[in-house]
Amino acid sequence: MKTFLADYYLWFKALHIIAVIAWMSGMFYLPRLFVYHCETTPGAPDYQRFCVMERRLLKAIMTPAMVVVWIAGLMLAWLGGWFDAGWLQMKMGLVLGLSAVHGANSRFARDFAQSRNLRSARFYRLWNEVPTLFLIAIVILVVVKPF
Repeated sequence: MKTFLADYYLWFKALHIIAVIAWMSGMFYLPRLFVYHCETTPGAPDYQRFCVMERRLLKAIMTPAMVVVWIAGLMLAWLGGWFDAGWLQMKMGLVLGLSAVHGANSRFARDFAQSRNLRSARFYRLWNEVPTLFLIAIVILVVVKPF
Protein backbone atom coordinates (compact mmCIF):
# COMPACT_ATOMS: atom_id res chain seq x y z
CA MET A 1 0.00 0.00 0.00
CA LYS A 2 2.78 2.44 0.94
CA THR A 3 4.49 1.81 -2.42
CA PHE A 4 1.26 2.54 -4.30
CA LEU A 5 0.71 5.76 -2.31
CA ALA A 6 4.35 6.77 -2.73
CA ASP A 7 3.64 7.15 -6.45
CA TYR A 8 1.33 10.01 -5.44
CA TYR A 9 3.76 11.77 -3.08
CA LEU A 10 4.01 14.88 -5.25
CA TRP A 11 0.22 15.02 -5.57
CA PHE A 12 -0.08 14.92 -1.78
CA LYS A 13 2.53 17.66 -1.58
CA ALA A 14 0.64 19.84 -4.07
CA LEU A 15 -2.62 19.24 -2.21
CA HIS A 16 -0.91 20.12 1.08
CA ILE A 17 0.48 23.39 -0.30
CA ILE A 18 -2.87 24.39 -1.84
CA ALA A 19 -4.64 23.70 1.46
CA VAL A 20 -2.00 25.66 3.41
CA ILE A 21 -2.53 28.67 1.13
CA ALA A 22 -6.32 28.49 1.53
CA TRP A 23 -6.10 28.06 5.31
CA MET A 24 -3.57 30.83 5.80
CA SER A 25 -5.54 33.20 3.58
CA GLY A 26 -8.47 32.75 5.93
CA MET A 27 -6.26 33.01 9.01
CA PHE A 28 -5.08 36.43 7.78
CA TYR A 29 -8.50 37.65 6.61
CA LEU A 30 -10.76 36.60 9.49
CA PRO A 31 -9.14 38.79 12.16
CA ARG A 32 -9.42 41.75 9.76
CA LEU A 33 -13.14 41.03 9.53
CA PHE A 34 -13.21 41.07 13.34
CA VAL A 35 -11.56 44.51 13.33
CA TYR A 36 -14.27 45.90 11.06
CA HIS A 37 -16.95 43.99 12.95
CA CYS A 38 -15.95 45.83 16.15
CA GLU A 39 -16.96 49.08 14.46
CA THR A 40 -20.60 47.96 13.99
CA THR A 41 -23.52 47.84 16.40
CA PRO A 42 -25.07 44.48 17.37
CA GLY A 43 -28.33 43.99 15.51
CA ALA A 44 -27.44 46.40 12.69
CA PRO A 45 -27.49 45.02 9.11
CA ASP A 46 -23.70 45.42 8.81
CA TYR A 47 -23.23 43.51 12.06
CA GLN A 48 -25.26 40.57 10.72
CA ARG A 49 -23.45 40.69 7.37
CA PHE A 50 -20.10 40.31 9.17
CA CYS A 51 -21.50 37.35 11.12
CA VAL A 52 -22.46 35.64 7.86
CA MET A 53 -19.09 36.40 6.26
CA GLU A 54 -17.16 35.08 9.25
CA ARG A 55 -19.25 31.91 9.52
CA ARG A 56 -18.94 31.15 5.79
CA LEU A 57 -15.20 31.80 5.77
CA LEU A 58 -14.73 29.40 8.67
CA LYS A 59 -17.09 26.65 7.52
CA ALA A 60 -16.57 26.73 3.76
CA ILE A 61 -12.86 27.54 3.46
CA MET A 62 -10.80 27.58 6.63
CA THR A 63 -11.94 24.46 8.45
CA PRO A 64 -11.97 22.18 5.38
CA ALA A 65 -8.54 23.55 4.39
CA MET A 66 -7.18 22.89 7.90
CA VAL A 67 -8.43 19.29 7.75
CA VAL A 68 -6.77 18.77 4.35
CA VAL A 69 -3.53 20.35 5.66
CA TRP A 70 -3.44 17.82 8.49
CA ILE A 71 -4.38 14.78 6.38
CA ALA A 72 -2.04 15.56 3.47
CA GLY A 73 0.74 16.65 5.83
CA LEU A 74 0.57 13.46 7.89
CA MET A 75 0.48 11.44 4.68
CA LEU A 76 3.61 13.23 3.43
CA ALA A 77 5.39 12.62 6.74
CA TRP A 78 4.47 8.95 6.63
CA LEU A 79 5.42 8.44 2.98
CA GLY A 80 8.65 10.39 3.40
CA GLY A 81 9.62 8.66 6.63
CA TRP A 82 9.97 12.03 8.32
CA PHE A 83 8.38 11.29 11.72
CA ASP A 84 11.79 10.94 13.44
CA ALA A 85 13.04 14.28 12.09
CA GLY A 86 13.33 16.99 14.74
CA TRP A 87 12.29 19.73 12.32
CA LEU A 88 9.06 17.87 11.52
CA GLN A 89 8.23 17.31 15.18
CA MET A 90 8.69 21.02 15.84
CA LYS A 91 6.67 21.87 12.73
CA MET A 92 3.83 19.64 13.90
CA GLY A 93 3.88 21.38 17.26
CA LEU A 94 3.61 24.74 15.50
CA VAL A 95 0.79 23.50 13.26
CA LEU A 96 -0.97 22.29 16.40
CA GLY A 97 -0.53 25.82 17.79
CA LEU A 98 -1.89 27.28 14.55
CA SER A 99 -4.86 24.92 14.88
CA ALA A 100 -5.43 26.36 18.38
CA VAL A 101 -5.41 29.86 16.85
CA HIS A 102 -8.01 28.58 14.38
CA GLY A 103 -10.09 27.34 17.32
CA ALA A 104 -9.80 30.73 19.04
CA ASN A 105 -10.93 32.43 15.82
CA SER A 106 -13.96 30.14 15.77
CA ARG A 107 -14.76 31.14 19.35
CA PHE A 108 -14.37 34.84 18.51
CA ALA A 109 -16.76 34.42 15.55
CA ARG A 110 -19.29 32.70 17.85
CA ASP A 111 -18.94 35.56 20.35
CA PHE A 112 -19.78 38.07 17.62
CA ALA A 113 -22.69 35.93 16.41
CA GLN A 114 -24.10 35.93 19.95
CA SER A 115 -23.36 39.67 20.43
CA ARG A 116 -20.89 38.81 23.19
CA ASN A 117 -17.64 40.20 21.81
CA LEU A 118 -15.62 41.84 24.58
CA ARG A 119 -12.42 42.45 22.61
CA SER A 120 -11.33 45.67 20.95
CA ALA A 121 -10.37 46.34 17.35
CA ARG A 122 -6.81 46.85 18.62
CA PHE A 123 -6.81 43.34 20.09
CA TYR A 124 -7.83 41.88 16.71
CA ARG A 125 -5.20 43.97 14.88
CA LEU A 126 -2.54 42.42 17.11
CA TRP A 127 -4.16 38.97 16.95
CA ASN A 128 -3.93 39.23 13.16
CA GLU A 129 -0.14 38.99 13.45
CA VAL A 130 -0.10 35.69 15.35
CA PRO A 131 -0.59 33.44 12.29
CA THR A 132 2.23 35.30 10.55
CA LEU A 133 4.66 34.36 13.31
CA PHE A 134 3.63 30.71 13.10
CA LEU A 135 3.92 30.77 9.30
CA ILE A 136 7.44 32.23 9.36
CA ALA A 137 8.67 29.58 11.80
CA ILE A 138 6.99 26.74 9.89
CA VAL A 139 8.40 27.79 6.51
CA ILE A 140 11.91 28.11 7.94
CA LEU A 141 11.66 24.63 9.47
CA VAL A 142 10.40 23.07 6.22
CA VAL A 143 12.90 24.77 3.93
CA VAL A 144 16.03 24.86 6.10
CA LYS A 145 15.42 21.67 8.13
CA PRO A 146 17.85 22.86 10.84
CA PHE A 147 17.73 19.59 12.78
